[in-house]
Amino acid sequence: MCVKVSQGFQYTSQAYNTRLEAFGVKGSHSRKATCLDNACIESFFSHLKTEKLYLNQFKSGKAIRQAVEEYIYEYNYHRFQAKLKQRVPIEYRCALAA
Repeated sequence: MCVKVSQGFQYTSQAYNTRLEAFGVKGSHSRKATCLDNACIESFFSHLKTEKLYLNQFKSGKAIRQAVEEYIYEYNYHRFQAKLKQRVPIEYRCALAA
């Protein structure tokens, strides 16, 4: 698994990176002074937290994983977005590829 993180001190600390490694996660950092590199993923995570995670109390890691997987599916296949000309992401990507 790969997780995109900003270059804040907490994300570049040895303790944080050791923890990522323990869970088998590889951190991915944006370039310095390019805050727009990860704007779209920051927006996605904001929506994930406010629309799914903060509204529920999960009893296990498995339940959280399932909720995230369900949200990603809903986001890509059912969540219309103004910035994508009122299409869902998968529909927009298919139109670009055609």
